[in-house]
Amino acid sequence: MSDPVRASDTPFAIGVEEGAAYFWCSCGQSGTQPFCDGSHKGSAFTPLRYDATESKTVYFCGCKATKNQPLCDGSHKAGPA
Repeated sequence: MSDPVRASDTPFAIGVEEGAAYFWCSCGQSGTQPFCDGSHKGSAFTPLRYDATESKTVYFCGCKATKNQPLCDGSHKAGPA
């Protein structure tokens, strides 16, 4: 697997807590989207750590095409590559 799987056509709105770490799935195969469940094992993908600096809602990328990993940058609006 060299390209990530498009897990969603929209971002995942997640309430994060200040000081907590979250591990975003970069491969798109996790069953616990948008977070890693280890499905990437054996591939070139690794989860990306996101450290919340404040408690708020953030939008984690679901299409896996964002240039602002792990957050959505609107790339899903362009459709699949």
